Amino acid sequence: MAEQGDVIGSEIQRELPVAIHAQISDRFRSRIASGEWPANYRLKSEPDLAGELGVSRGTLRRALTTLIEEGLLKQVRGRGTFVTSTTIEPAIAQKLSTLTEDFAKQGIETDTEVIEAVLIDPPRPIAALLDVARGGAVLKLVRRRSTAEGPVALLYNYVRADLAPGIEGVDFATTSLFGTLERQFGLKIASARRTFSARAADGIVARYLDLAESSPVQYLEQVTYLADGRPIEYSDVWIHSGRLRVTSMLSRR
Repeated sequence: MAEQGDVIGSEIQRELPVAIHAQISDRFRSRIASGEWPANYRLKSEPDLAGELGVSRGTLRRALTTLIEEGLLKQVRGRGTFVTSTTIEPAIAQKLSTLTEDFAKQGIETDTEVIEAVLIDPPRPIAALLDVARGGAVLKLVRRRSTAEGPVALLYNYVRADLAPGIEGVDFATTSLFGTLERQFGLKIASARRTFSARAADGIVARYLDLAESSPVQYLEQVTYLADGRPIEYSDVWIHSGRLRVTSMLSRR
């Protein structure tokens, strides 16, 4: 994936009889349509984008406003500008915790099987969500969580290796991912965007969760951010709905 600063500025053609803000919105729109900027991708800050484009913040804001009005972007106060999802996502505030932490609090014994732990050049959508430049590496960590009843969750995690050098050598069969990032690498995990949906289990998911193919499973997608706003981890999680239910305690105010 090309970094934003490599190409965006060169795409502005000031000699054309087309408003610069319209050129910017066209470029951003095409990146969203192509999947280079996937759903929930966070754009760089307005000062950074304006600097890379070589335009004023006012011009940039006109371009962003156009895409916000079209429903392609949305702005979250204190968080930034994001590519919108194609599905309705109600905002549910809750404490950020992992399955390992939740199981431990409930006194549930689990077994973790590490299926794969290897550094990879990430797929383009994941590279965009993690803000990883072309040629960068992420840890691909695939695990299966089981209780006495059998498999309950299949987890695919992608972690920025530049922020946690040597993470591929950690034994995640006995160590939690977030705990490792916080304690071993001194990273402060602050927030995450988590989306739930219903899916049909494909061959791989069905096999690892001991389900018939196309059985319903709960799917969780998450992007995790550090306190300084940098994305650190992306995850896909499939949950065996017959063995594990996800419950949220919510407050009206």
